Amino acid sequence: MFQSKPFPFIAGLLLLSMVSSCYTFSGISVDYTVMKTYYVGNFQNNALNSPPILPQTLAEALREKVRRESRLVQSDVDPDIEFVGTLVDFRVTAEAPQGGNNRESTAVNRLTIVTAIEYINYKDEEKGWKSNFSFFYDYPSNTDLSSIQDEAIEVISDQMMEDIFNKAFTDW
Repeated sequence: MFQSKPFPFIAGLLLLSMVSSCYTFSGISVDYTVMKTYYVGNFQNNALNSPPILPQTLAEALREKVRRESRLVQSDVDPDIEFVGTLVDFRVTAEAPQGGNNRESTAVNRLTIVTAIEYINYKDEEKGWKSNFSFFYDYPSNTDLSSIQDEAIEVISDQMMEDIFNKAFTDW
């Protein structure tokens, strides 16, 4: 009749226990047997003309991203990994010429934010890196930056935090 084979069952349990020690979500892999804590300090501000609170906003966005999308715990005492950030650039540039007779003006302005991030992995120093991350937000040139600045910063920040998180936890 039915004969049970213990080897496939035991092998399956072993494989399941090995996989469960490593959390994977959309290609993001964090070995929780090795890494348990992270730290994100406040970002330095080296950008001219940036809003004074922007470095703090970016640091908080990165803290929240790691907190929400991993099981790592924020700790400023002996963290397993650390992010050190600097706001490098905050600039508005003219991107698209206006059509018609008025070629002197532009139709689109672009807000660009650049950060420099150092990722320090205290458990495996070879996995550490330094990299710049940037993203932009285009808006009509007849719109005042102050009227769209909060939305623009949120859009830029969301994309940069996604890029930083992916580089840290997927080695892209």
